[in-house]
Formats: sequence, C-alpha cells, structure tokens
Amino acid sequence: MRFADALAQPGLRAIAEVKRRSPSAGDLRPDADPAKLAAQFAKAGAAAISVLVDERFGGTIDDLRAARAATDAPLLGKGFFSTEEHLRELQEAGADAVLLILRDLDDATATHLLAYTQELGIDALVEAHTADELQRAMALDAPVVGVNARDLSTFAIDRRKQLELVSRAAGDRIVVAESGVHTRAQGAAAELAGADAILVGSALMQAPDPQAKLRELLSRPLVKVCGLTRQDDVDAAVEAGADLVGFILVEKSPRRAAAVLDVPDTVLSVAVFVEDTTETPADLVQFYPDDGGTVRGREALLLREGREVARVLDLPWQRNDPAHWSSAAAASGRVVLAGGLGPDNVRDAIAAVRPWGVDAASSLEREPGVKDHDKVRAYVEAARS
Repeated sequence: MRFADALAQPGLRAIAEVKRRSPSAGDLRPDADPAKLAAQFAKAGAAAISVLVDERFGGTIDDLRAARAATDAPLLGKGFFSTEEHLRELQEAGADAVLLILRDLDDATATHLLAYTQELGIDALVEAHTADELQRAMALDAPVVGVNARDLSTFAIDRRKQLELVSRAAGDRIVVAESGVHTRAQGAAAELAGADAILVGSALMQAPDPQAKLRELLSRPLVKVCGLTRQDDVDAAVEAGADLVGFILVEKSPRRAAAVLDVPDTVLSVAVFVEDTTETPADLVQFYPDDGGTVRGREALLLREGREVARVLDLPWQRNDPAHWSSAAAASGRVVLAGGLGPDNVRDAIAAVRPWGVDAASSLEREPGVKDHDKVRAYVEAARS
C-alpha cells in the first residue's frame, strides 16, 4: 500500500519515527536499531514508518535501507531535501515517501520536487508550521500536508497553533499532525481537529518499550471521568490515566462544577451543558439538547469549536435500558458510551460496543460531586486494559 493510501484509512493513523537524537533534546535512543524498530512499529499498528536519515538526528541513508529490509510498511525518508538527487537516493534506498519542508523551499523548488516524486512513483509529505506555509502547501495542491507543532528555529512546541492549522487544512487533504504527541489525549486532540494521522518520534524513542507506547497511543476507547467538582478529584483522575475529564456546568445538576478546573495539557477538558452553552476554556463541549423536564436528555453532541466531532450515547439519569449497548453498537461515527458505566461493567460494555470513548460519573462517587479515588482508578484500569 502506498504511503498516502495508508494514511487515508479510517480512524487515526500513526507514522512511527525512528530517531536516535534530537537537536533540542539531545540523545533519545542512541543505540536504536532501525530494522528492529521498523518491524516492531509495523506490528504495533503503524500506518507508516519515518526514518531520519540526517546526521544531526543520528541517522544515515543506511538506516532507511535497514528498515526497508525489515518491513513492507510504507517508509518515509525524513531529513532536509532540496534536489532531485536527494529524492532519487531516498527512493533507491526504499522510501515510499519523502519529507519536503516548506520553510527551506521556495514555491518553484517545491513544485519541481513534487512533480519529481510523481516521476519516481513515491509520495511527499509537505510540511508547514505557519499559516503562510500552510497556505503555500494548499496552493501547491500537496495531497499530504504535515503541520508541525515544533518551530524549527526555536524548537518550541505550540499545540494550540498546530490544531488551528490542522483544522484549516482538514477536508480535502490528508493531514498529518507532527510533533508534540505524548499521550492518547494529545493524539485525540489532533484527530478531532481533523488530522488523519499523527507523526510520533520522541515519545516513542524515550519510552522503555517503543512498541508498547505506540499501541497505547493508538488504543481506544478513550476514558472520560465526568462530574468533577474538586481539584483533588481532577488530579486523581489524571493520575489514574483518564484521557478526558468533564465538568457539568448545569444549575440543576447535583454534580454542578463552579468552573472548569485546572487540567494539564496531557488530557482533554470537557464542559457539559444542557439546552444552552456559554463561553468556556474547555477543549471540548458536551451538549445535551433540553428533553423537556429531566436534567439532561438521552444523546449529546461532543463539539470542538462548535463543530460536532462525536456523539455521546447516554442513558437518562435514574433510568434503565437493556438495549442501550446494542443500540450504541449500531451507531455510526465516533461514539462515546455513557450511562451506568463503572469498574464492574465497563469491560463488557467496550466488548459489546467498541466505542471511541467511555464516560462515567455517578458510579465513581462517594456522594454527588465527590469522587471515590479507588473507584476512579479501578474504572480507568478496567477501561484501558
């Protein structure tokens, strides 16, 4: 399968990177074996594998050849390329795609190199990290666009800016969010902004087991702990491994939070509203239309900047529906399953529905709005196992 085709498959895809060192972080995995890692990443579900061939990253063209000998997965040759000779050498070494960094290329050169990749029968990942570069990539009609969260001059990471650019590019291109992904929630943030894939290097190279780390980043469902009202409970949910934390901003709710509390950037915050929404610092909004009397209705929309990105299929509070899981399993698109989930049944629910996310609130409490930390840990562990 070609590089672009592999990234266009359903669900969030990953380009796993072989990188021995970083100019910003220094040595990451100096003894990295590209052949071994390439085979492991392919087995762990990588859609493609990126191989640094630049000496500044501890790489050489021989690393690409070694990876090619170890796997049939699409390979991205990554470095700083500006001539036909560079691209031809990469293609001959086994690359299925090459990186073209617009910061270093004028439009004429980029156009020429894009055309040359077609002659060679390989793809190109055209990288932008500013709004101007993204506009150039779109004007060049690049089929695969990468948005790098890392400023290549300062090495600073700006995920918020990256997600904004990803959302602009999404729709008619294959979009790759590059750099800055260390957790499932950060990968999900890129996914919800419109990225088809994430490119992950440092997080894998720094992990004790890179193959296991890749599996973790791609694994679903995401785990949400909702109904949080106290910072201590937020911290406990994050420490337990929750991917999303929810704050109910509804007057009638017994779990009403006064505000969206402090949440680290390793997880996503969700503000929950019924009937109407207000401005919120949360990453996402969970919106329940008014159902005419109860605190909230049966189904909610998960919104990112006002755009629907998933559906929450939820049992109304204090009610029971034996067909809830089967109905949820038949739903299309991203589904967050909620309603009566807890440590004792979340595994069965996941097996029956295969949701994108799971959500629990009241079952994890000592009293309304106050979480039992042991139950939170047990629920997250069960959902992620």
